[in-house]
Amino acid sequence: MLNYKKINRKVTIIFSVAIVMCSCTKLDDKNYTQINSEQFTPVSSDLVSLIGPAYGAWRNVLGYNGSSGFFRTEEATADEVVIPARPTGWVDDGSYRRLHEHKWTNTDGTGENWSNAYVGVTNCNRVIFQIESGKIPIASGKENILAELRALRASFYYVLCDLYGNVPIVTKFDVAAGFLAEQNTRQQVYDFIIKELTDALPLLSDDASQLYYGRFNKWAAQAVLAKMYLNAGVYTGTAQWAKCIQACNTIIDSKKYTLSPTQRSIFATDNSGNAEIIFAVPYDAIYAPGFNLHMETLNPENQKTYNLQSSAWGGIAAVPQYINTYDPEDLRLKENWIQGQQYTSSGELLIGSFGPNNGKPLVYINVIPGVDSTEENHGYRLGKFEYKLGATNNLSNDVPLFRLTDVMMMKAESLLRTNMGDDAAVLVSAIRLRSFPTNAAKATVTAAQLQAGSAYDYGRRDYKVTSHEGGADVVFGRFFDELGWEFNQEPHRRQDMLRFGIFTKKSWLSHAPTGDYRNLMPIPAGVLATNPKLKQNAGY
Repeated sequence: MLNYKKINRKVTIIFSVAIVMCSCTKLDDKNYTQINSEQFTPVSSDLVSLIGPAYGAWRNVLGYNGSSGFFRTEEATADEVVIPARPTGWVDDGSYRRLHEHKWTNTDGTGENWSNAYVGVTNCNRVIFQIESGKIPIASGKENILAELRALRASFYYVLCDLYGNVPIVTKFDVAAGFLAEQNTRQQVYDFIIKELTDALPLLSDDASQLYYGRFNKWAAQAVLAKMYLNAGVYTGTAQWAKCIQACNTIIDSKKYTLSPTQRSIFATDNSGNAEIIFAVPYDAIYAPGFNLHMETLNPENQKTYNLQSSAWGGIAAVPQYINTYDPEDLRLKENWIQGQQYTSSGELLIGSFGPNNGKPLVYINVIPGVDSTEENHGYRLGKFEYKLGATNNLSNDVPLFRLTDVMMMKAESLLRTNMGDDAAVLVSAIRLRSFPTNAAKATVTAAQLQAGSAYDYGRRDYKVTSHEGGADVVFGRFFDELGWEFNQEPHRRQDMLRFGIFTKKSWLSHAPTGDYRNLMPIPAGVLATNPKLKQNAGY
């Protein structure tokens, strides 16, 4: 099992031993903090530790640590969540507001996506080089490990392709001093990812047990392939619905994964090994930190709700128009969003502390006046992931990047778009069933319903401007709503909005369209300054 929690603990122990040894008065030149390659011949049990750093880069890529990584870029730029000004802060340099208003620049924090993804690429390239050059000798299974690393590297390029499009493809680690990468087109990046994954697949393990939890086996690679084919129309201009269905069928037909009886269990603190998860990014409060979502969303008073070891920061919340799309009986509305009167862990009323709410019961309401002005009670808070009682700033929940529900919905969308709506409805109904456990009739949807418009009432909705755009004109809008209800708080929404033609066309809360060039993120200014071979994406 590739477990970052265990790997990080091992590294910590080694480092601690080194400090003790180096504290002796007699010094020698023996290296205690590193293992030289010529002194180390790994056995099979060492391999997962050697490739662990390449996988570990995904934690920073996701950005659930309060950075403007993949999570914030996919969610806070979209119509689902917003990071508004709060009595506790969250104004900073205006970058959170710019995310919502689609006014980000090439010096904003979204540039972290570029650097974080390329750290993952570089780590993969380094280990591939060490293996191919013999610096890391592998007695058996060499080609399988190399295939796994290529698939992992392709997953980082998936992020780069999705956000930036025109990025350099770098596959070498031993480059000459002063090397400057050439820029590739989005089509070339797309083709590269597809080829890397399809070439790797025959050599990847089909093991879906705990041994391969958090690793790229055949099914994780197929999930990335499916995601690439699903978005091919956006990435290349040519849809690939049939190929998406094929990739999804490979995973579904394997019967390696099953729907979890409840959605809640997929996002529990102890969710490793959940039968629905195909590929997860493991976190641990001590050994693999960086999952701070509870700190980003909860009001400081909620420290008493979860007996947190420090006060939360209280920022990110749901856009009210998004919340209004839910059926009130949908369990996901109740279980994914923290709302209403807040209590201590012992059941006592929580009381507000700021402005007009000072001294009054703290009640989260589905109202946000605008991105630039809120009170502490405004907006439902993010609660899809379990917040463990007594948690530190870091949670130990693993983040599912790909799960069976995602695969089923990718297949359903592809079926719907190729005139097989009845088959799509069967898949969607099976997923909805766990969210309407006492009302099977509401769980069931038809092809005609999925083909209808969206329930999202688009338009400006802040104290400065009000407009009405509706959602009836969104093609397959009801299916788009289904995606929003199931995958909230996972890095999905921007990508889905792009596919459905909404991201740069509609208004919500304090956001109004600013141009189609916002479909891509700008290449960071610092990257352009160090590599004159790169050309900025159009519009920036």
